[in-house]
Amino acid sequence: MAIQRIMLIDNEVGLCRMMEAVLRDQGYQTKSFTKPVQAVAEFTAGDYDLIISDIKMPEMDGLEVLKHVRNRDPEVPVIMITAYATVEMSIQALRRGAYDMLTKPFEPDELIYRVKNALQHHELVEENRGLKEELNGKFSFENIIGASASIQATLERVSKVAVRDTSALITGESGTGKELIAQAIHHNSARSNHRFVAINCGALPENILESELFGYRKGAFTGATENRKGLLEAANGGTLFLDEVGNLPINVQKTLLRFLQEQEFRRLGDSMPTKVDVRLISATNSDLSVEIANGTFREDLFYRLNVINVHLPPLRDRQDDIPLLVTHFIRLQNGKFGTDFKGLTPEALDAARSYSWPGNIRQLRNVIEAAMTISSGSYIGLPELSQLIETGHLVPTDQQFDYSSSLGRFETEYLTRLLRKHNSNIEEAAIEADMNMATIYRKLKKYGIDKKTIE
Repeated sequence: MAIQRIMLIDNEVGLCRMMEAVLRDQGYQTKSFTKPVQAVAEFTAGDYDLIISDIKMPEMDGLEVLKHVRNRDPEVPVIMITAYATVEMSIQALRRGAYDMLTKPFEPDELIYRVKNALQHHELVEENRGLKEELNGKFSFENIIGASASIQATLERVSKVAVRDTSALITGESGTGKELIAQAIHHNSARSNHRFVAINCGALPENILESELFGYRKGAFTGATENRKGLLEAANGGTLFLDEVGNLPINVQKTLLRFLQEQEFRRLGDSMPTKVDVRLISATNSDLSVEIANGTFREDLFYRLNVINVHLPPLRDRQDDIPLLVTHFIRLQNGKFGTDFKGLTPEALDAARSYSWPGNIRQLRNVIEAAMTISSGSYIGLPELSQLIETGHLVPTDQQFDYSSSLGRFETEYLTRLLRKHNSNIEEAAIEADMNMATIYRKLKKYGIDKKTIE
């Protein structure tokens, strides 16, 4: 961690020396000024992590120092020192942007306490800003990879959908990136400061899905030992994303329809309705018109969900985007594992562009990650790619592997390297891999990997 730098401004030389000695003992880097005009002249945004300034000084008082500091760096915390503390003076300093007030005389322990608080608060502000910028960058439309006419037309539609606070249905084949588009809509909408909550409607049994969505009251069913909020309440003010919405059971569809009509619902076992303000975005890779004809999906719910439709084209219709996506996935893996792959050979790239990619972008990403694992050079060649997809080219018999077995080899090596990196800490490995811990444990069991033997 970088040494934190503190500027001290006080016309009393003895007080400056005392603060310097105390703060340096705590590991801080300090620079003191007995003339505020000189301090202001030397101050540059980003040079200091904290300013400590007396209020009553000749030539320039502390409030004027605060004004100059704030004009150049609105974020750096400032602690004001005074021997004449009044409520009016404190309010004036805080209104002008001071973080804290310190009254003379003060003990070294109090100085240390105030300094640590100010620096910790500043670190949290910076961390939150960084996370928000990261989210805005990750989910901005400019960062969704693709230059083809089809994806650009889709993104133009998505940008219009984001600002309209209404239900939207995202359609497209499995693996086309429907959840990424849903996240982009949320993070570019007026709801971006609230939660984005996602659930896969096909991944849970009917009774669990209903309680997950709407919550329940204590005693609503066997095992309901306490009141629990559902995902609709968790997403209040934000967005709820229903992936594979075509798998919703009919009784859950009925409750969801009531919510869309009334913006309220009842928890299981509750007699009183709960009102929330949630935008609903749903996605499906099935043809809901067929589900409606079969009687497995309500037509009135479909129209409520499909106020605005966004269709994602399959990767086979975006061949011009394949080189961009390949470059993106290679860059991600290089950054994660410290490798230096340059890309695909011309023959391998031609084969990738000619392939139909039935699993779309998800399959392309898995294939690139697996190919990087089994490649020994700086480029992924046709022999490696032919082990993972049908390229129309023969490879030696001892190098032929189907996609499933090659993906298994990749996942085995990937998990082994990941656990080695994190000293077999499953939680840390799950965070880096963006996987849940249960998935990692399941894959370890599947491939017979014993984390205790990884060194």
